[in-house]
Amino acid sequence: MQTQVGRLRGLPGHQSSRIGSLPRAQLVSSRIARSAVPRGRQHCGSVYSAATSTKEPSLEGNRTQTQGNNVVPAPGMSKHVDTHVPQSVKKPRIVILGSGWGAMSFIKGMSKKDSQKYDITLVSPRNYFLYTPLLPAVATGTVEERSIVEPIRRIMAGKGKYFEAVASEINPEEKSLVACFPADTGMDECCFKLEYDILILGVGSINNTFGIQGVQEHTFFFKSITDANKLRRQVSECFERAALPNTSQEEKKQLLSFVVVGGGPTGVEVAAELQDMVESDLVKVYPDLVRDVRIAVIELQDHVLSTYDRRISEYTRQIFTRNHIDLILNTKVKAVQRHSVTVSDASGSESQIPFGACVWATGVAMHPVIKQLQERLPKGSQTHFRSIITDEFLRVKGSNDTIYAIGDAATIEQPKALDHSSELFEAADTNKDDKLTLAELRQLMSQASKQYSHLEEHARFLDAKYGAKRFGGLVRAEINSEAAGPLNELSDDTAITRTQFEDLLAKIDKGLRALPATAQVARQEGEYLAKLLKKHNPPPHTQGEGALPRPKKAFKYTHLGSLAYVGADKAVMDIPKMGPITGWTAGLLWRGFETYSQISFRNQSLVALDWVRTKLFGRDISRV
Repeated sequence: MQTQVGRLRGLPGHQSSRIGSLPRAQLVSSRIARSAVPRGRQHCGSVYSAATSTKEPSLEGNRTQTQGNNVVPAPGMSKHVDTHVPQSVKKPRIVILGSGWGAMSFIKGMSKKDSQKYDITLVSPRNYFLYTPLLPAVATGTVEERSIVEPIRRIMAGKGKYFEAVASEINPEEKSLVACFPADTGMDECCFKLEYDILILGVGSINNTFGIQGVQEHTFFFKSITDANKLRRQVSECFERAALPNTSQEEKKQLLSFVVVGGGPTGVEVAAELQDMVESDLVKVYPDLVRDVRIAVIELQDHVLSTYDRRISEYTRQIFTRNHIDLILNTKVKAVQRHSVTVSDASGSESQIPFGACVWATGVAMHPVIKQLQERLPKGSQTHFRSIITDEFLRVKGSNDTIYAIGDAATIEQPKALDHSSELFEAADTNKDDKLTLAELRQLMSQASKQYSHLEEHARFLDAKYGAKRFGGLVRAEINSEAAGPLNELSDDTAITRTQFEDLLAKIDKGLRALPATAQVARQEGEYLAKLLKKHNPPPHTQGEGALPRPKKAFKYTHLGSLAYVGADKAVMDIPKMGPITGWTAGLLWRGFETYSQISFRNQSLVALDWVRTKLFGRDISRV
């Protein structure tokens, strides 16, 4: 799994908190509350407003409602009720959605003293922070799950309130949201309403199946502790079933085949950790079965770790080949069945790959609450199909500067390259034939990325032999309409027209992020927001009066490098200005970095002990 000072992941929480005992909460009419809750949801009888920190007595079925900063009687209720709220609590209300890298970096960046200037509330279905880079290690027992989680309430102590709930609807006009107690806890769902002055979106993203049949039903996603534990149990069950005396040889091979879809950092690390477990631990207890084990990585591109230096990709291929991990490259998944995956190679030929467990480690999609918010914002302000668009200060476009977004949920609006397509084309068309070869396009992207940062990823990978594939088919689609010859053999001589170039830029502008969806980005964005709020000194009684003043300094991302574990105690590191580092040295640095980067000293100690335990005693391979 790629470690860019961590990666943002989300998962549903599995521990419950009691909404009915919300600290110092304000109760309002259940009728009023139901009107704010989507149809089909059970209402728990109260609505929480961050505007108040007192709990009002319930009269006539809690028939009260909020107005501004006070509680006022609902229609038909006695007006002799004292609904005054102390003025001392009227601080700007900050509501944070999510408990991933962005949200936790923001909370960690706010001191207890600075937090007292605001009324801070964090809402997330997951009541702990998860250090996602070590999920592959958890899936194989190298590291235990409790070593990489930290309770949210411990992080929030002295800084604000935490509610275990899922945000289901955001109303930017009213500056309010509806959140519900997680339905997957097995308890009755309970919904409540929160008001805010500043909303920070850190909800991350969800898995993207790309509409491929069977992915949702038959594969293991890999974004949560739950996902890692499911995979760990499945691997154990596959070996135990294969060990039965009446299991046929064909069934053994199917059960002991483990397929990983996606050759990015996550997929590479899952495959590497599985192979380590087989070679170091399972061979001792299943000596007759390990010869039938097959681990395969399916990748659409022609090399894994495509966002790294090409030398790192080649080194990883060599390590995987040596460790008997199959790389199935230039291959697309067409469908997934219960025990097999249907794939199509570059020639269009289809085949079946049997599996005992299939891990889906590719693709992210927009979080539902982000999609809902986009629809509520002014028309034309949000056009991105993967993320919500922010300005350079991380303020959501169209939200009147009251909503901020960080991490996977957001993308920073960049100058559109399409608006300057003509001058870019003219500058790159060196031979003035009104066409661009791949060599000219590569040079154009390299130079234009200095002004249009969202082109940087393409500039890095658009080389003569592999560029079109790295574009995810965009170049291929444009060239296909006019260019002759087999497109699998694109060369510097293959050219695109001006119209095709404009269409290409339009697709890039619309669909690609300005920054990668990594925790390194989310962490820096969370720290940036914390600095903004620390510098701001809101006057007393400014609750409900609007957004922060315009910041003086825009957010600027600094890439610190990328790491990935490739197995057998080896790792790869892609460090700016240093180049690639591979092998045993990188492996030691990787372990040291992953230990040091834990969110607390407790986690650092536990992870360090887990490394030692695994080396001395091996992994726990039991299914529990």
